[in-house]
Amino acid sequence: MKSLRIAGFGKSEIRFDMFDLAREAAEARRAEKLQHIYHRGQDLAWDGRDVLAELVAKHGGIKVPPEKAAALTKIFAIIMWGELAAWKISAQLADRLVPLEAKMAATSQAHDEARHFYVMHDYLAQLGPVPKQMDPASRALLDLVLNTDNLLRKLMGMQLMVEALALTLFQAVREVNAEPVLSELLRYYEKDEARHVGLGIQHLPTMMKAASTYEHAGAIGFQLRLVFWSMASLKALEPDLRVLGIEARQIMRLGKAKQLHASEMLWSEMGIERPALNRKIGAGIDAINELVFPRKQDDGSGTGWLARMRLAREVFRAGGLPVDATTLDMPAPAIAVA
Repeated sequence: MKSLRIAGFGKSEIRFDMFDLAREAAEARRAEKLQHIYHRGQDLAWDGRDVLAELVAKHGGIKVPPEKAAALTKIFAIIMWGELAAWKISAQLADRLVPLEAKMAATSQAHDEARHFYVMHDYLAQLGPVPKQMDPASRALLDLVLNTDNLLRKLMGMQLMVEALALTLFQAVREVNAEPVLSELLRYYEKDEARHVGLGIQHLPTMMKAASTYEHAGAIGFQLRLVFWSMASLKALEPDLRVLGIEARQIMRLGKAKQLHASEMLWSEMGIERPALNRKIGAGIDAINELVFPRKQDDGSGTGWLARMRLAREVFRAGGLPVDATTLDMPAPAIAVA
């Protein structure tokens, strides 16, 4: 009853039982790492206003041809609004996660995402008009994670899927040096985002252990929906990525590799070797990649549908395409968070 809650009785939103949770040794070790994520975030917090101003002064302003400026604006408007979504999601996690250490790590992430959002807004404002919307596919991707009430899906979707895809895009933009100020700024973002992946790696084993078979199946289905919308989002950005000299096909391949890499580290935390299901999912994504983002012919032309279907079948049967581990380029504090 609300009247009882007001009077200090009945159910409370304050979890007074947060210190009563029983833990095995492995869970206790992961909790210690989660606590470290919070304190590490405090130590490495950077002032976005100062950093952006210093980088702009260092490079003599933001100088980029109009066509590249338009492409960067469209791509990083999605990143900017995505950071706002991540801010909201991490605040939801900070509110709803019960263990103290996981709550602290999510709170640290919310602080980082707030900084990422306003800094990207300030950067884009110097590049030109700041877009007030994003493409429907990118919005659908973020809304899926924002709107789910299932904490397992929310944590898995944000930390292992969305963050890994963002890290892939940051890496690609840096490698082509699309714009010097942005290239250096993204290094700051990547170090923060790597800690955020660590929250998922360290806390998801506890949540998965408590989940039912039905909840596990639902989480896999949720991941597949996120993969679909990730591909649709990249397809919408394909022309803009190409202006910067980036192939959406490669983004998808590297994004899949980072996501599976994070997933394997999650399974490792649970004492499980990489499951066959993970390999099949990876092969399936590579096969779909052949259909959605076809290889280029020697003359630069696209690949016909029959050839795409044949390649997709061959890739799936081969267990997917290999990815050089050195191209993963996960920042140092990354996922293990020692």
